[in-house]
Amino acid sequence: MAETIFSEMSRLASEHDAINLGQGFPDTPGPREVVDAAVAAMHRGWNQYPPAVGIPSLRTAIADHQRRWYGLDVDPNGGVVVCSGASEALSSAMTSLLRPGDEVIALEPYYDLYAATAALLGARLVPVRIHAPDYALDGDALREAVTGRTRMILLNTPHNPTGAVLSTAELQQVADVAIAHDLVVLADEVYEHLVFDDERHVPIATLPGMFERTITVGSGGKTFSVTGWKIGWATGPADLVAGVLGVKQWFSFAAGTPLQHGIAAGLTLPDERLAALATDLARKRDLLTDGLRELGLEVFHSRATYFVTADVAPLGVTDSLEFCRSLPERVGVAAVPNQVFHASPEGVETQVRFACCKRDEILADALLRLRKL
Repeated sequence: MAETIFSEMSRLASEHDAINLGQGFPDTPGPREVVDAAVAAMHRGWNQYPPAVGIPSLRTAIADHQRRWYGLDVDPNGGVVVCSGASEALSSAMTSLLRPGDEVIALEPYYDLYAATAALLGARLVPVRIHAPDYALDGDALREAVTGRTRMILLNTPHNPTGAVLSTAELQQVADVAIAHDLVVLADEVYEHLVFDDERHVPIATLPGMFERTITVGSGGKTFSVTGWKIGWATGPADLVAGVLGVKQWFSFAAGTPLQHGIAAGLTLPDERLAALATDLARKRDLLTDGLRELGLEVFHSRATYFVTADVAPLGVTDSLEFCRSLPERVGVAAVPNQVFHASPEGVETQVRFACCKRDEILADALLRLRKL
């Protein structure tokens, strides 16, 4: 029940007037069409409770999106549930499927929500580590992680915090394990449209035999740079999605009505508009990566997401957690230590995650401040 690392670093950033490269949120207003659609919904009076499952137009837009981008046949009336952010979708899915004593496998490093939710449920998170610099999946390690108590594989691709994008061959290894052991896959794909360098995101639900055992989680907030709206969703077969809805209706009941209308408008934008968002973010990644390397740091190439990981050992750092806690006061920049995304800090003691989803002038200022180190 301790304060999350994101809240802690954001609090320290505020206390010391530091640039916040810790918590992953953009500092731009998002696409005009998306914002205008939400504002128009408010002015039309669409400000009351929506259906717990989500407004029809957004559910239809999500189903159409899955079909247009990936060829997935999702039923908007049974295969989609809208949640108060992807975090609620993930927690609701885990709550609906896991029981005390169950085990859930996750790639390590992992988003801290995974371990926290598993602990609240009395389940056990079993990490399978992927290593810098390429963060390739170790298929043997994945297979060895399965026991008689394994219930779920929690798969995050594009991957936070590393920026890795799993290849089709790597996804097939995950699918083979899931099918062989009759496991459910919870696919955290919130960064699906924020992929760089001609990489291609492939949903594991598109692989043979996987749709019927996969819950896929997406995020309008991440895709359209409106993270504060907290509009996410889960899609998949009706029986699994019904479980998500059965839980989330007791958490939040429903997400903000006008904001759902805004995200529905965003999902109908031309494909090139979504591609442009990724292109701009890739440019920011390069700006931050090049600047960190000029400081003498080893930076691991990020192929997706809002984040860049660097090894700060050349600065004489031995503990990234201590380093990040002191950084806002020392130089006026906040970042997050990668060790908090691991069950054990061994081997990642000096790795730090920086958010690149900020305006160019903010990134430039942050790099200038970091030169004081």
